Amino acid sequence: MITGKNYIGNQLSNLGSTTYKTFNPELNQENEYIFTEATPEEINNAVDLATTAFKEYQTISGNRKAEFLNAIADEILALGTKLIQTYCAESGLPEGRAKGERGRTVFQLRSFADLVEEGSWVEATIDTAIPDREPSPKSDLRKMNIPLGPVVVFGASNFPLAYSTAGGDTAAALAAGCPVIVKSHPMHAGTGELIASAIIKAAEKTEMPNGVFSNLNSSGIEVGQQLVAHPKVKAVGFTGSIRGGRALLDLAAKREEPIPVFAEMGSINPVIMLPKALQNKAKSIASTYANSITLGTGQFCTNPGLILGIESDSLDNFINSLAKKIVEINPTCMLHPNIVGAYESNKSKAIAQEGLTVVTNYKEETQANYASQIVTTVKGKTFLDNPTLHQEVFGPYSIVVQCKNEKQLEEIISSLEGQLTGTVISDDNEVANYPTIVSALQNRVGRIIFNGVPTGVEVCPSMVHGGPYPASTDSRFTAVGINSIKRWVRPFSYQDWPNYLLPQELKNENPLYILRSVNGTLTKEKIV
Repeated sequence: MITGKNYIGNQLSNLGSTTYKTFNPELNQENEYIFTEATPEEINNAVDLATTAFKEYQTISGNRKAEFLNAIADEILALGTKLIQTYCAESGLPEGRAKGERGRTVFQLRSFADLVEEGSWVEATIDTAIPDREPSPKSDLRKMNIPLGPVVVFGASNFPLAYSTAGGDTAAALAAGCPVIVKSHPMHAGTGELIASAIIKAAEKTEMPNGVFSNLNSSGIEVGQQLVAHPKVKAVGFTGSIRGGRALLDLAAKREEPIPVFAEMGSINPVIMLPKALQNKAKSIASTYANSITLGTGQFCTNPGLILGIESDSLDNFINSLAKKIVEINPTCMLHPNIVGAYESNKSKAIAQEGLTVVTNYKEETQANYASQIVTTVKGKTFLDNPTLHQEVFGPYSIVVQCKNEKQLEEIISSLEGQLTGTVISDDNEVANYPTIVSALQNRVGRIIFNGVPTGVEVCPSMVHGGPYPASTDSRFTAVGINSIKRWVRPFSYQDWPNYLLPQELKNENPLYILRSVNGTLTKEKIV
């Protein structure tokens, strides 16, 4: 049931008077439910509850946290068709996408449950004492990761489930031992409330402390600003635009106690088309990339928005094939009129730049909230000289840069801001002849792909979803996979503490039987 209220811990609340509705972009009309924005009082109540809950939640065992995370997954599945219908009504996305994203969300939760149940993620490190060491004794030191405290998570517009209320940020923070306050995304507030209700049910069933989770509604920026500025909040997770992420980063840095903001932001995901690959398979590559550019109406942060190649007949053939293929694909609905407006504005700004050529034979979409699919081309020097062309156009848009030679190609790669991904399209081992190109690309991205497409982010331990700024605010961390838990913890060391007072992970007996580093050796054995 959707109430339109805020979850302040386990209780529903609607103290405010400002309301809003979500929007169905496919039907081009508002949805029926009315949502009440959180007030400053409700924000304070949520943070205070989270702070109190943290005192208990940080001490809860990995087994109990695993029960909680698995219970959340179960409750999400129990929402059934109501969740899928609400998701589709608020996003314009098809049912298959909704079910797939639900499956991804559940998988992420269960992956973190497995991680904390096993327990080795705390990276327990033990260096035992050497009391008779000369010239001075060596103390007993034992280190492990501990949670930061209450975390604020901002829901993403383009993934109403997997990057939102119970998405990767929330799952990782809860797994780490941090209470979570979600600032629900206004475009899918109903989906968010349904998921929030599932989390609250799971928390109650597994007897988690009240305040381990809250969900706050907001259609503007004020609630988010107040949450980030709140002195009891200890970290922030964000998926969205560079403008939004940077604003939160700056706000967090200005606090009396600055806190980390882990923001995954914009990316144009450069793709390098090497000459022999284009010479041998330009048409098939074009077909593959037409599908990648238009996948999800181009509303993925890994959308291939920049394609680079060296001037040749083969590159021309690729461009012509791509232009033909992309207009053969039926346009689809974007997530919200605001996103459509931003796409049209940014697309028009890009197309107006001197030296840019539109190569797709397209017409502007007349169906509301649908997007025209565009491919443009530009010469390498023009691209280098115009920073506007380096900016992300969020939607089904890509620019092909015709580089004069290999040197200019490398220069363009080096001129780019940080990106989530980079891709190399090569014929067999052709890439081995371009080591400087690969090196330049590696320095600008978080993940490099060989003969594939950047769209599609596998949830697994080896995934890196992040990159140098502005792809993310901290390139040392990933936003996807179990290693994303490291964003919400800090290392903590015990010196010369009695064994009986140490946490289970650091006791001599190793009662949890986790993998630990003991005097430089990885082992599960007890210390005798």
